[in-house]
Amino acid sequence: MAYQQQISTWLQEHRKNGIQLLQKLVQEPSKRYQEEGAQAIVVEKCRELGLAIDLWEIGDETLRSHHHFYCDRSNFKGNPNLVAVKKGRGGGKSLILNGHIDVVPEGDHARWDDDPYSGILRENKVYGRGTTDMKGGNVALLLAIEAITALDIPLKGDLIFQSVIEEESGGAGTLAAILRGYKADGAIIPEPTNLKLFPVQQGSMWFRLIVKGKSAHGGTRYEGESSIDLMTNVLHEIKELENERNQQWKQHPLYQKIPIPIPINVGKMESGNWPSSVPETAMVEGRFGIAPTETMEEAKNSLETMIERLNQTDSWFRTKPIEIEWFGARWLPGSMDLEHALLKTVAYAFENVQGVEPIIEASPWGTDGGYLSTVGNIPTLVFGPGETKLAHDTNEYIEVDKMMAAAEIIALTILEWCEVAENV
Repeated sequence: MAYQQQISTWLQEHRKNGIQLLQKLVQEPSKRYQEEGAQAIVVEKCRELGLAIDLWEIGDETLRSHHHFYCDRSNFKGNPNLVAVKKGRGGGKSLILNGHIDVVPEGDHARWDDDPYSGILRENKVYGRGTTDMKGGNVALLLAIEAITALDIPLKGDLIFQSVIEEESGGAGTLAAILRGYKADGAIIPEPTNLKLFPVQQGSMWFRLIVKGKSAHGGTRYEGESSIDLMTNVLHEIKELENERNQQWKQHPLYQKIPIPIPINVGKMESGNWPSSVPETAMVEGRFGIAPTETMEEAKNSLETMIERLNQTDSWFRTKPIEIEWFGARWLPGSMDLEHALLKTVAYAFENVQGVEPIIEASPWGTDGGYLSTVGNIPTLVFGPGETKLAHDTNEYIEVDKMMAAAEIIALTILEWCEVAENV
């Protein structure tokens, strides 16, 4: 590929700078409501690169009234979204490079070998919360842009870098960027795919079920009706629904290595208030997976239909029906045509850098790609250097070699996709 040797050499020579940028970002914790410090580092870098910067606080009425806005956050003050544009000379395709700056909480510090925000470099790995998910991916994007800029390679198409907030809580930052008018002919999100290519991804939404039994003394529990026992029966039906919903997707070529393509996960359960009492109420909360080509309404209807059937056919639930509620954040599904030119372009760049064909699979989780593809109608590919299994975990890290490889692959993709203009 044209310019590959120059790009590769430049990245090798500036590897240390990439590591230091990642360390600075990790050392600036950017949990929810605390994104400003890390975002300031990204803004400074974008200014160094000569990009046109748009920095704004999200949360206006246009965003809040959108039918795909699912967010429990009322205050975005002081924690802005960032879009930085490298304007092309015209005639080429445009590309969005989208990364989120927010990270999940670090959890119990005692379970970490080092401080969760140390950014320590050890054995070619940088450790800390957010290294894999996804500050390492963001640095790969910035390195790709910097290599092209430093080598003075002009582009025909526009390059649109985005550093957004709120991805971990439902995607309001990326939705805000779309509604602000940022569209492109394609998009890449460097989430932790371990350098695999994810052209399709599931979505998800949270649900809550409440079952009501009848309280009684534990010594005469037969006088009552345990809500735990009733909920156990409901959970069995949920497993059956999960099996049913996954049958067709288990045959999909991109899901061959994913045991449950569209999971239904119950992550929380509460019931009872006294050991010697039959529990009167049981509540569960869970995550309902949405198939890549399914709408949220279709997914909701799937669970609601099952609950309605139980309420109509079970003698107990006919008088005390199961209650269902949808709450919290939601992630839209997304799907790219497997013959799309952007997928082929990234695959070609990958093969040139790595010397082998890339692994193409389906994403096991949702990303902001669902908003880009569904709301923005932008073909979106998820591809990044971190590892899925390390995201949200203690002792999170990223391999520097993979971050640098991702930067080179993305840089070559930019040159092919946006096209190189004549340097006059």
